[in-house]
Amino acid sequence: MATQSVQKDIQGPDWPLGLIAVAAAGTPVGIMSLVDPNSYNSPNTASSVNTAEYTVRAYGILFVACKAGASHGLQANTGNIYICRKGVQGAGNRDDYGSIVTFLPPGSSTVPSSFFLLAAPLNRDVFSPYRYYIDADNNGDSCLVTLVMQ
Repeated sequence: MATQSVQKDIQGPDWPLGLIAVAAAGTPVGIMSLVDPNSYNSPNTASSVNTAEYTVRAYGILFVACKAGASHGLQANTGNIYICRKGVQGAGNRDDYGSIVTFLPPGSSTVPSSFFLLAAPLNRDVFSPYRYYIDADNNGDSCLVTLVMQ
């Protein structure tokens, strides 16, 4: 597989976060893991020399269930992808039903499953992407994630 680009396009209007892969099924991966692996800019991280002045906020988050193709491009996942919120009391994974926002079935190589989490623009709602994690039924299944920036 080719090396992924890591965009740092915090100003948007779109910010592709990359192909977020679940290495071990049942172990959620934060959607910001490729662009901020240490969660320096998470609203739950204390300020430091590495912290930006403002945390990341998005009006929408697009999730497309797919994984890297055998030689190039993308292909359908083997099993479901779970969009979860970080666990407060539970594990925050595919078995913590109180943390699951939605799930995406495998789809097909021509029509992948997708979900668009959209804030209410009239209320000026925004999402912190550090709040969301991806889990999967199978090791190596992935999700392409893009933020729509404020």
